[in-house]
Amino acid sequence: MADRHAPPSPQTPTSPHHAILRRIQHHAPNSTHLAALLTLLLTGSILLLLSGLTVTGTVISMIFFSPVIILSSPVWVPLGTLIILSSAAFLSICGFGIVLVAAFSWMYRYFRGLHPPGSDRVDYARSRIYDTASHVKDYAREYGGYLQSKVKDAAPGA
Repeated sequence: MADRHAPPSPQTPTSPHHAILRRIQHHAPNSTHLAALLTLLLTGSILLLLSGLTVTGTVISMIFFSPVIILSSPVWVPLGTLIILSSAAFLSICGFGIVLVAAFSWMYRYFRGLHPPGSDRVDYARSRIYDTASHVKDYAREYGGYLQSKVKDAAPGA
């Protein structure tokens, strides 16, 4: 029992400074973390330098070329509008063509009996339409004669 409360040995320091140093050493980066941090700093500084040069070059070129852009804008605005509209039309035509080819391909596979994706829903819709049409036809036959007799009762000469 006396061994449990023995005073600390001189090899284990208990001062608050040693505890702080032990925490710092525990959280200190190793060589891999240090190399990654240096790489990050080097890459970040290079990218920052390049973006600064890009912004500076853009501002300087805008300063020098803005009079040319302003004076030639009556040509550039209609030309830009024409280019944008023609490229939008071309892309729309290409998109509609792709959709058309896909639709015809699906219909070809459907009518050949190859069961493309979604053919079960088309078959179900077709059967529902056929059932509804037959019910309407039966209803018309059943109540059509009833309405004919009512018309003859209302207007005997008709």
